[in-house]
Amino acid sequence: MANVKLFKMLGILVAIMLIFVGILPVIRGEVLTNDTIATSIILVLLGIAYLIISYKPEWTKAVFFFEGIVIGVVGYTILDIPYNYGFAIIGLIIITIAILAYLMKLPKSILKFFYR
Repeated sequence: MANVKLFKMLGILVAIMLIFVGILPVIRGEVLTNDTIATSIILVLLGIAYLIISYKPEWTKAVFFFEGIVIGVVGYTILDIPYNYGFAIIGLIIITIAILAYLMKLPKSILKFFYR
């Protein structure tokens, strides 16, 4: 039981760190470029997703689906040519995995992360 609490606390610390690193360019007053805006949006939303999943594990599939949409759309619309296609593909892969998890079509070794 102590390992579960420690793991949950480490997840919360990672989430807070991701949110902090995401808003750090704004706090520092740096010049905001498309790259820093995209990175900040993705990091903050990943941190929020970690917090949601740590308190509501049954929302893992929905949060994973939403993160796939955010990574794909933000990366594709904000970043430049070679990187936007990569982020769009990564977003589609994450969305596909989330849909397959909803349909329970993934191997049991992967489904255990979605159904706790």
